[in-house]
Amino acid sequence: MEETSMAPMASTPQEPAVPPTPLVPLAALLSREDLALRQIAGPAGPEVTIRWAQTSEMSDPFPYLLGGELLLTAGVHIPEAALSEGGAPRPDADGHAGTYFDGYVSRIVAAGGAALGFGVAPVHDTVPRALVAACEAYALPLVEVPPRTTFSAVARAVWQLMAQARLAELRRVSEAQQSLAAAASRPDPVPSVLRRLAARLGGWAALYGPEGAEIAAAGREPDAGARQALAGLARVVTRGSSTTASDTLPGVHLSAYALGTGRGFVLGAAAPHREPGDHTIASVAAVLLSLLTGEHQSGTGAARSSALVRLLLGATPEAVAPLLGEDRWCVVHAAPDRGAPDPVAASALGAALGSPLVDPDRDVVRVLVPAGREPAAQPGWTLGVSAPAAAAGWPAADVQAGRALARARATRVPLVRHGTRRAFTDLVPADEAEAHARTLLGPLGENPALTETLRTWLSLHGSWDRTAVALSVHRNTVRQRIARCAALLGTDLDDPDVRMELWFALRREWSRGT
Repeated sequence: MEETSMAPMASTPQEPAVPPTPLVPLAALLSREDLALRQIAGPAGPEVTIRWAQTSEMSDPFPYLLGGELLLTAGVHIPEAALSEGGAPRPDADGHAGTYFDGYVSRIVAAGGAALGFGVAPVHDTVPRALVAACEAYALPLVEVPPRTTFSAVARAVWQLMAQARLAELRRVSEAQQSLAAAASRPDPVPSVLRRLAARLGGWAALYGPEGAEIAAAGREPDAGARQALAGLARVVTRGSSTTASDTLPGVHLSAYALGTGRGFVLGAAAPHREPGDHTIASVAAVLLSLLTGEHQSGTGAARSSALVRLLLGATPEAVAPLLGEDRWCVVHAAPDRGAPDPVAASALGAALGSPLVDPDRDVVRVLVPAGREPAAQPGWTLGVSAPAAAAGWPAADVQAGRALARARATRVPLVRHGTRRAFTDLVPADEAEAHARTLLGPLGENPALTETLRTWLSLHGSWDRTAVALSVHRNTVRQRIARCAALLGTDLDDPDVRMELWFALRREWSRGT
């Protein structure tokens, strides 16, 4: 959407969590030696970009273009009479001045087409001179596609360039997230975050207080007009009409983000240009500053320190939980999709989930999140989320989150929540259900490996591979354990009635143990 300097544009919280695919410079496509493309008309330079490539032989491609395309054509649609027009315009059937090519190119431009690629085989030996003249007149880049280069090869090259640009942008955003999280852990976190953000955006970043005053700033200062406009954007989001707002002045892009503390703090940024990932980077900085300004105002940092001291001196979790400011919390277990979690990545994850209560524990990060903040899937992580619980139920919630994470890994989904709906076993009196479960599972004895393998195997519908992944063992180990269970129980585990009864018994035993 085009932005103007007349009025700030407000955006809703439904902004994408990851940066969109960057545009591809036409010059990058022209530099591919394997394609041998040649631009013969229209503007050139790094500012000419395309979104994708599309082939069409329609004489009026307007209804089929979305904007930003490199339109590829072999000229099948060109009538024979148009080829004799040369470059001189003549009246058309309605008496208007212009040629077939004038109308064709003007419709491409009106639809937002970014460039036109013309294949010189097999229909035409050369690019029509009238088409070249029309592209020059309408400032539409015209690219000659040689006979040996297929349109599919051009389209494939565009997709490859898009993938490379996307990967580079995601890498830039990931590095910025880690850098901002590291800045938030410094002794002067707010100025550090602003400095890192300004450096990443190549501009200026400022924090505004509830009264609109500039509290802290870093980076290259914009001129007085831009600073005044940015302060105005900050007032827009402070009034609560939107959580973000943006505006564009000559040579500078402005954006403002309401911090999630609910106390009127706003992050403002001014940058000379707007990259696709800049919104994501600024949003991460806004989350970190929300936590930092929230602690500064409410004293939750001191409260957490007090809670830790009291626990170490013998207080119970129930006694110190009120210091954290919430009654009920969810436990989140998170595993990175690659490698082991480091402290910076763990801090960034906590910031993304809206909680500073983070514990990197070997290969899993545990986060305590207020029940009112619904944890969402995070790129690069697999999450297991417990049911909301008060302090007394945190150990059970920790177990729930661990099991949810194991199921998420086994089913290869980014997030699994512990189920909270009423189970069929709740219809049976608890004492009778427990007695039945102990009797049914008695032959397994005190062998937690067998019991856990059977429970996991049944929960995954008898899948050997997924059970092996969930338990971090070899699939042959799973087969051996299940065979041992069948022998001890003296039953056929392929019988669905047997599986159902065992599942209810295992669920009862697990819930009683947690």
